[in-house]
Amino acid sequence: MSKSLNSVSYTQGLHEVADGVFAYLQPDGGWGWSNAGLLASDWSSLLIDTLFDLSLTRNMLDSMSVVTSGRPIDVVVNTHANGDHCYGNSLVEDAQIITTEAAAAEMNAMPPSAIAALMALDLGEVTNKYVQEAFGPFNFDNIELPPPDRTFQGELQLDVGGRTVELIEVGPAHTSGDLLVYLPDASTVFCGDILFINGTPIIWDGPVSNWIDACDRIIGLEADVVVPGHGPLTDAEGVTAVRDYLSFIEKECKERHAAGQKATEAIAEIDLGPYKEWGEWERLAVNVHAIYREIEGQSEIQSPLDLFASMAELKSGV
Repeated sequence: MSKSLNSVSYTQGLHEVADGVFAYLQPDGGWGWSNAGLLASDWSSLLIDTLFDLSLTRNMLDSMSVVTSGRPIDVVVNTHANGDHCYGNSLVEDAQIITTEAAAAEMNAMPPSAIAALMALDLGEVTNKYVQEAFGPFNFDNIELPPPDRTFQGELQLDVGGRTVELIEVGPAHTSGDLLVYLPDASTVFCGDILFINGTPIIWDGPVSNWIDACDRIIGLEADVVVPGHGPLTDAEGVTAVRDYLSFIEKECKERHAAGQKATEAIAEIDLGPYKEWGEWERLAVNVHAIYREIEGQSEIQSPLDLFASMAELKSGV
């Protein structure tokens, strides 16, 4: 049986959201403060995502030990390749790591050393401050990212101690290989970064249409409990809000591109309205570049340095 959303507070730590199903939440859900999940059967457990550094992941696993001490974690599912959902994988010893083929291929694209190097660069005062605020709370030392043991395309069904787990690939969207983890008997779905609740989605990959379709796929599951990659638990209303944001940005970009506006002009002029109340609203800069890239049929993604500079400048008003 699933619990009422109102009964699960958005506080740091482990929360049981259905029988034997737990969400590990990390307020405030901004950069790097991701959620994870746990499914416990009678004799084993499945972990959905690890966290951004070893200390955070170790604390999470310690808090889960009240559940997993007699039901060890033998499978880890990574919802995508961003480090705040997989950098702690090495701490889950003897577990099989599963993700999509696309996510596995992307895991080495931004290793922990690359983020540490980004933080050490002289990017200018505005961008340096922004990067430090985003990643400064985390420690990227001594992280080794083991390759996944099993990959798939499309859908994959697992059996966890007699409980069915459905893995549903919905990327490329946020990243190249996003997936959903659906637990039918618990009416619960873990969405990874297909969902940011009270925070702004960021399109690292796209196309945006795939992400909108992924939101519709979540709504179609009619799950009682929807666990986002960042932010508090939600329901169909929260999923719809994310879909509507993406549709709004897509429409604005298509209209402005057709009118001859450049991406930089669109970024400066789009009025976010109520969406500006969401955290990290400046991700608009990345999203506009992604949709313009899609409209123009370009395959090359802007460098992380340029994208972070664009967000930093937008937020600071430079």
